[in-house]
Amino acid sequence: MDSPVMIASDVQLDDRTVMRVAEIFSALSDPSRIRIIASLRDAERHVGALAEMAGLSESAVSHHLRNLRQLRIVKARRDGRQIFYSLDDEHIADLFQRSLEHVLHG
Repeated sequence: MDSPVMIASDVQLDDRTVMRVAEIFSALSDPSRIRIIASLRDAERHVGALAEMAGLSESAVSHHLRNLRQLRIVKARRDGRQIFYSLDDEHIADLFQRSLEHVLHG
């Protein structure tokens, strides 16, 4: 298991990095996307299951997933004709969990 990468607080962030971080937070600012991410916390799921769990249409879920994939928040795996989605990595799960804990703590 890889150890977490620590970034010193005095590190200068370049414009590209700042923009990519802002894009992730922007993507996470949508309640529908938060519902999708919450649905993917424990298992990979297909669009139909995500739509049902998030209370959205399959079309809306597909649109959100396309954006989340572009930002590497979710990833896809094909099994026959079905495509299953999951969180891209443990960083996304951790970011979601920490955000949830922060909200519930206050």
